[in-house]
Amino acid sequence: MTTYLALGDSYTIGEAVPEGARWPVQLAAALRARGIALADPRIVATTGWTTDELAAAMDAADLAPVAGSVGGPHADVAAAGEGETFGFVSLLIGVNNQYRGRAVGEYAVEFAELLQRAIRLAGGRAGRVLVLSIPDWGVTPFGRGSGRDLAQVADELDAYNAAAAAECARRGVAFVDITPVSRARGAELVADDGLHPSEAMYAEWTALALPVAGRILKP
Repeated sequence: MTTYLALGDSYTIGEAVPEGARWPVQLAAALRARGIALADPRIVATTGWTTDELAAAMDAADLAPVAGSVGGPHADVAAAGEGETFGFVSLLIGVNNQYRGRAVGEYAVEFAELLQRAIRLAGGRAGRVLVLSIPDWGVTPFGRGSGRDLAQVADELDAYNAAAAAECARRGVAFVDITPVSRARGAELVADDGLHPSEAMYAEWTALALPVAGRILKP
């Protein structure tokens, strides 16, 4: 059973949806249905985390994989180490950097560092790492009521995603762009909090990630 580490923020931990509705959990289940033996993810993610906060949590986390785990996903953060590796690692991070008004240049540097760590955690295999783009929260009911300049939000997220995509291309890491579907359907496929994606939206992300992850993990 291939082990899986999912790194991120509220979008990875699935704020406002059940554990089984989180996109990394949906993805693992969909891959198993295709005959790819991927364990449910070990999730290191918390709502509100920025790139530096995820890095600090990884410093504090025991990131040893649990071989053969196919139970409920873990979201615990315990004591230190990056000595062991995972068969598959996903990364989705940056929305809170943008929300807090941080510069894209700062994000690019910190994202590159996180991507390097993700590759190391995949045993140095860049081809076993998958990155998802940041969705556009501005289209949600929360976004529309936030008083923010939503065109600026979109432009800044595009810049963040361009920086992440360029770094992934440079390192040979798969990059899945879920931002367009977040813009097309994010106003309707939203959780009860009016901000985070619903299970149905996560299913849209899973559908986009599935063929890429399938190629990555093909026996």
